Amino acid sequence: MSGLVALDPGRSKCGLVLSDHDGLELLAAGVLPAPACLNQIQTWAAAELCHTVLLGNGTGSAPWRQWLAPLPLQLLVVPEAGTTLAARRRYWQLEPPRGWRRLLPEGLRLPPRDVDDVVAQLLLERHLRRSLQRSHCRWLSGDDGAV
Repeated sequence: MSGLVALDPGRSKCGLVLSDHDGLELLAAGVLPAPACLNQIQTWAAAELCHTVLLGNGTGSAPWRQWLAPLPLQLLVVPEAGTTLAARRRYWQLEPPRGWRRLLPEGLRLPPRDVDDVVAQLLLERHLRRSLQRSHCRWLSGDDGAV
């Protein structure tokens, strides 16, 4: 069996996640440039690690529909309204604040990195209607295709 991919498309970078076949845990996540992101999805499709791509309908989604069309994957376009702010909150659930960041009120905390992968995770979680774990999640760097 294969998992699900969720993609938060952007102009300069994209958030990408791959779930296991049960939709319970993330296997891979990353923030990648668009060409590296497309290459990663093609690699996963060729290895039959995924069967469906959830594509956020926000900025930059139109070209992705064309780029993903030739792949043997089901494409579902999903709403991504409100995911940027929700991803900031979810980031701190996944990575509890340490040091001085613990002292800041939640509304003033900004994650120390881009959270496009967390947006993609939220798209997937909303689709599945459950939270996913990241205990064995591999960080994608964009320079390889392995999981």
